[in-house]
Amino acid sequence: MKFRSLLVFSMLLRVFLIVYGEWQDAHMEVRYTDVDYIVFSDAASLMASGESPYKRTTYRYSPLLALLLTPNSFFHRSWGKFLFSASDLLVGWFIHKILKQRKVPEKICTYSVMVWLFNPFTFTIGTRGNCEPIVCAMILWIILCLMQGNLLQAAFWYGLVVHFRVYPIIYALPIILVLDTQVFRSGQKPALLYWNTGQAKTPASNMERKTFLFNLLTTLKSLFSRERIMFALISGGVFLACNAVSFYFYGQEFLHEALLYHLTRTDPRHNFSIYFYHIYLHYERQFSAVEKLISFLPQFTVQFALVFCFSQDLVFCIFLQTVAFVTFNKVITAQYFVWFYCLLPLILPWSHMKLKWEGLLCIIMWIGAQTHWLLWGYMLEFKGVNVFLPLWIASLLFLAANTFVLVRIIQRHRFSPLFRRYESSSSSNNVTKED
Repeated sequence: MKFRSLLVFSMLLRVFLIVYGEWQDAHMEVRYTDVDYIVFSDAASLMASGESPYKRTTYRYSPLLALLLTPNSFFHRSWGKFLFSASDLLVGWFIHKILKQRKVPEKICTYSVMVWLFNPFTFTIGTRGNCEPIVCAMILWIILCLMQGNLLQAAFWYGLVVHFRVYPIIYALPIILVLDTQVFRSGQKPALLYWNTGQAKTPASNMERKTFLFNLLTTLKSLFSRERIMFALISGGVFLACNAVSFYFYGQEFLHEALLYHLTRTDPRHNFSIYFYHIYLHYERQFSAVEKLISFLPQFTVQFALVFCFSQDLVFCIFLQTVAFVTFNKVITAQYFVWFYCLLPLILPWSHMKLKWEGLLCIIMWIGAQTHWLLWGYMLEFKGVNVFLPLWIASLLFLAANTFVLVRIIQRHRFSPLFRRYESSSSSNNVTKED
C-alpha cells in the first residue's frame, strides 16, 4: 500500500470514529469523548465569551489550547477532535518525511508509519479529544527543521511547544549538545547520516563510547557557539513572550495553573506512578521541599545519563528521555504514553530487535503489566474494594516492565548519529556524501 493511500485510509478511519463517538455519547452510558475534551471545550467557551479559561476547574493548560478550540462554541462541538486528528495524521506524514530524508527504504518507512497511524491507542486519543497529537506534531517538526538546518524555525517552535506543554523542556540539553560547530556551520545545511551507514556496527561499542567522551569534551570547550546562543535566545525569547502575554491577560491564574502546578503536582488519586501510594498516605500534610526534590532525583539522574550517552543520536536520545521521564514521573496517566509513541517509528529502522520472539516478549510484558495494574484499578474505582497495596505493587511491576523494555531497546539499537561531523575546519566543504 502506498503512503498516500495509508493517509487517506487513516483519515477515513478517524472521521468514522469521531462520528461514532458523537452517537455513543448520545446513546450510551459510557461516553466515547475524553473528559479532558469537555474541560477544553468549557475553557474555550469561557474564552470566546471574554472570560478567563482558568475559571474552568482543572483546566491547566496554555491559553493557546483554549484559543484553538473556540470554534467549538460557534461552529461545532467536534471541531477540536478534527483538529487533534488532523495533527495525528500530520505526525504520520512527518514520520515518513524524516525517515525518507535519512534514506530509509520505502517498505520499512511504510511499516514504521503504520506503527503510528494504526496503533489503536494513537488513533483513539485524538478522536476522543486529547490534545497530545498537536504536541507530537510540533516536536517532529522541530526535528525536521534541525535536519534541514533551519535553526530559526526549530528555535521558534521549540519555545512555543515548551510553553504549550512543559515536558519538552527535557529535550533542551540534547538539542544544545547536537548544535556543534562540527555539524552546523553558517550558510551550510548539516550533512545527515543515512540509514545504510555503518550497517555492520554493533550498538554502543567501546569506540563509540570513546567518541561520546571526546564529543562531550569538545562540546564543553565550544559551549557558547553562535548556533547554540542563537537557539537559546530565540527559543527562550518565544517561551518568555508567550508566558508574558498569557500572564498579561490572565495573571496569577495562568502562572499557577499552567506552569507552577505541574512542578509541584501531588496527585493522591491512583495512577501508574510508584509515588501515588506514598502521596495518598501523606496527602493531608504538606510535603517538604526535600521530599519533593527526592522524587525528582531519579528522573534527573536518568535524564543526564541518557543525554550524555546518546545525544548525538538525537532522535533515539529524546525517545529514551521521554520513556524514562514518563516511567519515573510522580504522576503517570495513559495519555502520557503517546509522548513516546510518536518517536518509536523513528527508531525502529535502526533496531536489531526481531518481532519474533524478543519483540513480542517486550510487547507482552509491557501490555501485561499495564493490564495487571488496570485490573486492580478497576477493583478500586468501580467496585470500591480497598486494594491500594496490591495496586502499588502493580505500579512497581509496571516500573520493572518499563525498565526491562527500555534496556532491551538500548541493547538492540544500532547507534547512528543524526548528523555527520566535519573532520576539520579546513575540510568543511569536502564532506563525504553516502548513498
